[in-house]
Amino acid sequence: MRLYAAVARRLGTFGGNRSGSFAIMTAAIMAVLALSAGYAVNIAQLYNVRSNLRQALDAAVTSTARDITTGIIEVDDARVWVELFLKANGDPSMMDGDRIVLDQLTVDKISGTVEASAHVDVAIYFPLFGASNERRVRGESAALYSDKKIEVAMMLDVTDSMSGSKISDLKDAASNAVDALTKGQNKANPRVRIALVPYSDGVNVGALAKDVVFVEKAGAWDLPPPIDAKKAEINANTGTQTDNCATERKDENLKADFSDDAPDAKRTRNINGKDRDYYAKVNRDDRLNSCAKAVLKPLSPDADALKKQIKGFSVAGYTAGAIGVQWTYYMLSEKWRPAIQKAGLGDGPADADPKEVAKIAILMTDGEFNTAHADVSGDKNAVRKQNAKSRSYAESLCENMKADGIEIFSIGFKLNSSEARNVLKNCASPDTGSLKRYYETSTGDELNDAFMTIARNIEALVLTH
Repeated sequence: MRLYAAVARRLGTFGGNRSGSFAIMTAAIMAVLALSAGYAVNIAQLYNVRSNLRQALDAAVTSTARDITTGIIEVDDARVWVELFLKANGDPSMMDGDRIVLDQLTVDKISGTVEASAHVDVAIYFPLFGASNERRVRGESAALYSDKKIEVAMMLDVTDSMSGSKISDLKDAASNAVDALTKGQNKANPRVRIALVPYSDGVNVGALAKDVVFVEKAGAWDLPPPIDAKKAEINANTGTQTDNCATERKDENLKADFSDDAPDAKRTRNINGKDRDYYAKVNRDDRLNSCAKAVLKPLSPDADALKKQIKGFSVAGYTAGAIGVQWTYYMLSEKWRPAIQKAGLGDGPADADPKEVAKIAILMTDGEFNTAHADVSGDKNAVRKQNAKSRSYAESLCENMKADGIEIFSIGFKLNSSEARNVLKNCASPDTGSLKRYYETSTGDELNDAFMTIARNIEALVLTH
């Protein structure tokens, strides 16, 4: 019994001895912490590399798709360009661009996509448990490209209120947009063409006026003479063409015409009880007070010529915004192609086909639309007090444009009228996601940003996954 008690006391003493236990536990905990820290560092390293690889891939396929779209590179050269973009965009602090391996590249000409997958072998900071010191990180990306042609008609305000710094700001912004839209395109096979529609009381249509504008004569008919009219009848009812300006087109009831019909489309009117055909020319109202010097320019791929035209803009007159919208519509309508070609002003608009061509209108003003001639009685002063009619006409034209598949962006510049804002908002196509269609600006820089944003959005390439 005594021996048993002695052994028990010895075991109890040994069991109660804590010397050295703290050091052992500390060492064990430190080892676990070190492993955890190393594992966390590895995870962070691999996450950053994966993120960087994805960004490099996104940049590579998006840039390549954009360059295929704009014609800078051919589809067959896509792999070379993706590899170059990957090398340029790999972050050397995390992975050397030379180590990025492009595993697969697929350019699908039917769906219009560029898809790529790649990997990079990463030397991890803390190899654990005898594992390899390299880990393979993979990534993939895709982007859309398009071989669509793009036609852009820019309606630009050159009224009196645009004098001073405003017109200078507009010239800079519009010229920059021309550069952005036409940059890098193949001059032998241009993808983007731009039309300019400067407007004030009316639109100066230049060489188009000869065959498409009917000049009204005060006190006479407000519609073109019938096709079968005799010379005396024509002379009695047609004014003298002293400028190349046009106002609204009037229908057989002398209301505003919101169609994009060609100027040689046949219409019928009743004269003295007899139906007679006439051509649907656009009116030059006899009350038009002034004709803008800035001339309309149909679709052109020539950036230098477009910018030269913009540089020469001068200001005068009131704000017949609906007339500007009307001629913007015409410049995008294939129905007007024969008239434009006949006047020697280019090839004219392409046929409307959403798979082949994108048709874009950009409407810009610095104030409320206030001038209209169609369905307005009174003198020259009366036509300049038609705010409601001008807004209504513009919105009706915009609805027809959108129904025809034309995408409309609008820009307000230093607007001080809620009515001016509303007509631009109503005319603009609906926003989709983050893509805005209406822009309100108050400085030259903001105006330029709006034009440049629209230019980028027109060429927007959306990553598919």
